[in-house]
Amino acid sequence: MKAITACFAKHRHAIALALGLGLICATPAHAEVKVGVSDWTGWVAWYVADQKGFFKKHNADVKLVWFANYTDSITALSSGKLDANSQTWSDTMGPLAKGVPLKAILVNDNSAGNDAIMVSPKIKSFADLKGKTIALEEFSISHFVLATALTKHGMAPGDVKIVNLSAGDAAAAFIAGRVQAAVVWNPWIHQIEKSGKGRAIFSSREMPGLVPDLLVAQDKALKAKRKDFVGMVKAWYDTEKFIRQNPDEAVKIMSKVVGMKPEEYKVFLPGTRFFDEKANLDALAGNGDRSLVAVGPAIVQFLQKNKLIEGSPDFGKGIDASVILEAAKK
Repeated sequence: MKAITACFAKHRHAIALALGLGLICATPAHAEVKVGVSDWTGWVAWYVADQKGFFKKHNADVKLVWFANYTDSITALSSGKLDANSQTWSDTMGPLAKGVPLKAILVNDNSAGNDAIMVSPKIKSFADLKGKTIALEEFSISHFVLATALTKHGMAPGDVKIVNLSAGDAAAAFIAGRVQAAVVWNPWIHQIEKSGKGRAIFSSREMPGLVPDLLVAQDKALKAKRKDFVGMVKAWYDTEKFIRQNPDEAVKIMSKVVGMKPEEYKVFLPGTRFFDEKANLDALAGNGDRSLVAVGPAIVQFLQKNKLIEGSPDFGKGIDASVILEAAKK
């Protein structure tokens, strides 16, 4: 995937809290749905839907808009320049707290290891991180991962020094030895491991359900272009199935989008739990322990405790299961 706790240097997750949010612009009159996408495996998968004709199959007029910097996509959605965006649940809390009318309508995936705190060989434990400088994309999902990990190990964000860099720049700084730790997501985790300069001391695998990667729409756009959004959800289900059944072909499409070799990109799939129809119904319409409603309080608590969000978002109002329910009708 991943605002909050933001995007990938060429990518994903940022807590729109820190983004100066503008007024929602009027939804364009044309039917085309403009959807922001950043370099996260669960979102790059939308290009599979595009290239395999799944949007056309389900009568969804969709234009994918690439963002090299994930944080910029959060701003674009909140300011009305996009109809929908690929962003995390945590990164959606900031705009919701500010009253931006957004709706989470689909879960693409859960990060299951594709977000991690990377450390140099000198760092043997979390205690060794005290006083050290950690590079990350501030107010992004990376920030959230760090806050979660520190809390789990009896530490606080104030115990470390944070330098704000995009995910790609954070990885580069780490590999160059300018910082002793960095919080990044794939493909940068893989790049750091491949360089031999570091390892993961903590990953999203250790915080199951807390890093959902979503399709979040402006409420106004959702009402005006509902048919396209329903078709988009159906296209996603076809995409999830295609990736599961044809991983090599899917990886060829996805790797080309981000300028990587298929064999290099394929290693990202295991760290991404793609959501099918049932998983989406459980996450959006259910109340299980990993549903968006269930994990919401924990995410908000972390954001507020670590001063990564202002106010208290009514995240229940930011969930709209009606689109997936309509898509589920045969």
